[in-house]
Amino acid sequence: MRYLWITLCFMSALGWAQNVTPPVAIPNPGQVLITGTVPDEASKASALARLRELYGADKVVDQIAIGSVVLPPNWNGYVQKLINPSLKLISRGQLTVDGNAVSVRGEVANEAQRQQIASEIATNLNPTYTVNNGLRVSASVSEQSVLDNTLANRIVEFESGQTMLTPVGKAILDEMAVALQKFKGKKVEIIGHTDGSGLRVSNLALSQARADTVKVYLNSKGINEGLLSTSGQGPDRPVASNDSSGGRAHNRRIEFRIAQ
Repeated sequence: MRYLWITLCFMSALGWAQNVTPPVAIPNPGQVLITGTVPDEASKASALARLRELYGADKVVDQIAIGSVVLPPNWNGYVQKLINPSLKLISRGQLTVDGNAVSVRGEVANEAQRQQIASEIATNLNPTYTVNNGLRVSASVSEQSVLDNTLANRIVEFESGQTMLTPVGKAILDEMAVALQKFKGKKVEIIGHTDGSGLRVSNLALSQARADTVKVYLNSKGINEGLLSTSGQGPDRPVASNDSSGGRAHNRRIEFRIAQ
């Protein structure tokens, strides 16, 4: 399964432009979804053309909006450099250009690829840009399947709009703690996700707080907190449509990934 989100974010007079973008589509394996807001058709066309050249026109899902935002100097040129063949090495990934901050997340086959992609990104930008390398080396299929099978497509539940686990959520994490005991010295990332309702900035904070709550709970069950990391993805990586209550429920989830 290889897919990628490209998110373009800028500050406007109304706040973060990405908070008012259209509902995010769900990419299929092999697709690239590009979202965000740019100030004109030329900027949009430039980014889309580069992506379609790299991945093929039929693979690119366009959700770019045109709005009242301001680009950093020479932004279009830098985006052209960021969208390069190395991105095709990333699975389950997301490249975010947030003003002068660039972050890249997802999975690569080995540490050499992780360092190569981060180095190329930094080399292609000027010093005013900051780069956050969130890439991780893919775990073996058998190791990751243990966590996936333990979760078994269930949702770690929290009280509505809160970070407090429900009894059902705690019961699932009790099972997860048992599974994690099998991974001696393996690091695991706990990733929080929300649905698309409300402001993105609030959802990012909520997803991070919920991931942190899960980490604290697992630590209380004997899992070394030094082996657990957390991140909050907010609404950025949906697995279902946000147009229905069932889809939103699936998007409000906790994901566990083995990190190497």
